[in-house]
Amino acid sequence: MRRLSRARKAPRDLVLRARMVDLSWSGQRVPAIADELRCSAKTVRRWLHRFNRVGLDGLEDLGGQGRKRRITEAERSRIIGLVKQSPPGRLTVQADGELAAADDSGPPEWTLDALAAEARRLGIEIGRSQVRRILLAEGVRRRRTRSWTRSKDADFEGKGRGSSSSTPARPMARRWSAPTSSDR
Repeated sequence: MRRLSRARKAPRDLVLRARMVDLSWSGQRVPAIADELRCSAKTVRRWLHRFNRVGLDGLEDLGGQGRKRRITEAERSRIIGLVKQSPPGRLTVQADGELAAADDSGPPEWTLDALAAEARRLGIEIGRSQVRRILLAEGVRRRRTRSWTRSKDADFEGKGRGSSSSTPARPMARRWSAPTSSDR
């Protein structure tokens, strides 16, 4: 216990709690320990009682604090997997050259609303904002499809180069002063 109370490479909270026990063993009273460690007497009593009940493990933080996740890791993975799939309403070129979608009523691209609706259809209760947070946390990028940028038509010509970036912007006219009533 004394070695832990003087440790430099242990978690700070654990060292502080071990120091409380060490000072208590050396005969100091709770108010004196609280003054020396700059914490409340209630905190010192709580950790001393917990150490007496549980032992050295009682000085560790209890796990499971805070709000529990509403969806499991498996459900998060299913939502991320949806983004990697082609949306059911996306048009694809069939063998006969016609455009058709797997499901005409489905979304043609994955939006946050479409992902949330599909997840709910799969039995995962989730909202749009939570889908967004999951995708941001995982670094998944949703790109909107731009069907107008590519054509399979052999005679199609692109628009050409964009405008020059060296074209200066129109300068703002500077107003020197506010109009006054003496201008009349």
